Amino acid sequence: MNTASPARRREVIDALRRGAVPSAGLDLFAVGLDRFATAIDAELDTVAAGGAVFKAVRGEYGSGKTFFTRWIAERAKRANLATAEVQVSENETPLHRLETVYRRLTERLATSAFPPSALRPVVDGWFYALEEDVLAAGNVTPDDTAALDSAVGVLLDQRLTAVSRTAPAFAAALRGYRAANLAGEAATADAVLAWLGGQPHVAAAARRAAGVRGDLDHFAALSFLQGLLVVLRDSGHPGLLLVLDEVETLQRVRSDARDKALNALRQLIDEVHSGRFPGLYLVITGTPAFYDGPQGVPRLAPLAQRLAVDFTTEPRFDNPRAVQIRLPGFSVDSLVELGGRVRDLYADGSAARDRLTATVDDAYLRQLALAVAGGLGGKVGVAPRLFLKKLVGEVLDRVDQFPDFDPRQHYALTLSTAELTDVERNATSADHIDLDV
Repeated sequence: MNTASPARRREVIDALRRGAVPSAGLDLFAVGLDRFATAIDAELDTVAAGGAVFKAVRGEYGSGKTFFTRWIAERAKRANLATAEVQVSENETPLHRLETVYRRLTERLATSAFPPSALRPVVDGWFYALEEDVLAAGNVTPDDTAALDSAVGVLLDQRLTAVSRTAPAFAAALRGYRAANLAGEAATADAVLAWLGGQPHVAAAARRAAGVRGDLDHFAALSFLQGLLVVLRDSGHPGLLLVLDEVETLQRVRSDARDKALNALRQLIDEVHSGRFPGLYLVITGTPAFYDGPQGVPRLAPLAQRLAVDFTTEPRFDNPRAVQIRLPGFSVDSLVELGGRVRDLYADGSAARDRLTATVDDAYLRQLALAVAGGLGGKVGVAPRLFLKKLVGEVLDRVDQFPDFDPRQHYALTLSTAELTDVERNATSADHIDLDV
């Protein structure tokens, strides 16, 4: 029996019913990821100790790359790291514009205690830690607000010395944010914090109050990331897991933008390995076509050299410690195992537990898995999302609510293009498929 709380169980089931990857609770039904756990945990320990790690994840569409990175994120949060998942896209988050990547990072920043965006509580926590450190030194009393404020400012500059060499505006914005808060100017504080998070079009008056000018640019973005890592560390979060998801979208942009993005990725990797970002765990995800194809990594030889890994051996001998790892995708057997875990998780929160496990047994799960995969042209690798959506929303929910419902008699699987993703839709050309299961 699962030991998940009712709230955690409900969150997972609700997400699967919508056909989405849950934002938490992935350990409750993760299948096939145990082989990566030791290496991932060791890398998280490295990051928490002040090191930096880069990891590239490869897998076909539907192989579970987003699931895998969110599984890592859960483990990172248990180690008290902050996390951020950024979807790379041509229009919203172009990788060659690092200021946009940084802005999305701050928008998606999360901790174990705060959902996105956790930037404000992190910054507030940092200032609280600075005040505690000043008071612990014994040179300032809590009631001497002027002396405390001055000492905090000195300590702020000391902690951000390395960052201020290349981006003095980061420290200036933090000072401006604190000053506005202490003066009770909430609107100014909000605007300055937005500027610190990379948001454009911040009011000129707020920027003047903080002593900063213009908007964050491509070149300052890396320094701001460096500063954010310092703030995270001093506020009790020893590192940051940053996931750049769906990097393969670079293959669809104009050649000049693609080349700039590939070079930006190469620069990020080099900066991670140079030690500029202590506490950063940078993960990218992409398809094999991105890593191996002519419109992807091979276009930039230095990047290809940094990501090169031999995948000619059997997948079971893959090295989880390598800079690039591959997800093998799902088979019918692993789909059945996945379905069984979700069924048991669902049943543990239901009064109809025994009937659920008896009616939706492993034999039926296999039948449903084969039917969903068949409806997708036999491509089992792209079936998990739809399989779980159908299992929860159209089978388990009905068995739970209707005592006389038997999916073998009363349910016929249907797949319509309206409910399919682009990848799933490409797997079949049928507009509507009826499959008896």
